Amino acid sequence: MEDGEAGAPFPAEMHAAEAMAADMERWLVFNSRKTPRSEFDDWLQSNMPSRVCRFGDEESGTGPVGWISVRGPQDSDEEGDADVEGLQDSWDLLLASGRPVTFHTVRELALNHQVLSGKWLMHLDAGFKVDRAWECVARATHEGKIWCVKVSPFNPGGDARHVICVYNQDFTDEAEVVRLDSIIRATGVKCPLYYKPDVYTYLGIYRSNRWKLCPTIYESKYDLECVPRRSHITNKVTNQEVT
Repeated sequence: MEDGEAGAPFPAEMHAAEAMAADMERWLVFNSRKTPRSEFDDWLQSNMPSRVCRFGDEESGTGPVGWISVRGPQDSDEEGDADVEGLQDSWDLLLASGRPVTFHTVRELALNHQVLSGKWLMHLDAGFKVDRAWECVARATHEGKIWCVKVSPFNPGGDARHVICVYNQDFTDEAEVVRLDSIIRATGVKCPLYYKPDVYTYLGIYRSNRWKLCPTIYESKYDLECVPRRSHITNKVTNQEVT
């Protein structure tokens, strides 16, 4: 049976449902605007992703955990101008119209509704690697170099890999996207990075989606042999390297 035939869901729809379920669970959040700096180190060591179970801890009576997150000092509680409900209404109208769904039509919706944030993603195995990468970007966020970050907890019996999301405010600003990559690299992270606009997340555009859209629009690979060492970033929409 092909994806989507006879009522079978596309894999993207299952990925979207899993992400929505995680979003609705309890978050472990360090808010750098509200919590004393002296508490950060202890919080960080107590909430390393490889040690936090997605399903909670029966002995301590804690429930499921969706995400672990650090919010930078410049990240406010205000929602801003983003109109997610309007975005989703316009998306329904686009699908009903029969117009082609492309990066450019989705970008237009995002601009119209000011849903412009996005994130660099890194996928890492449980254990030292994810804990080390998480500590690097979490500290940079706490210091105000990054807007906000989150990481998935350990999921026994499920996906053995963690995902770390490092956010910026405008996916349409290529210079801003590239600048965030350089900040991440400066913390010591060397693994491949993939950039996804939040508008894709809100609209359920994950891998293996029915519109055959690539769910990420930039790819960053760190060149260890180049002097000086640097990222090679490819715009996956144009298939051109970003300079």
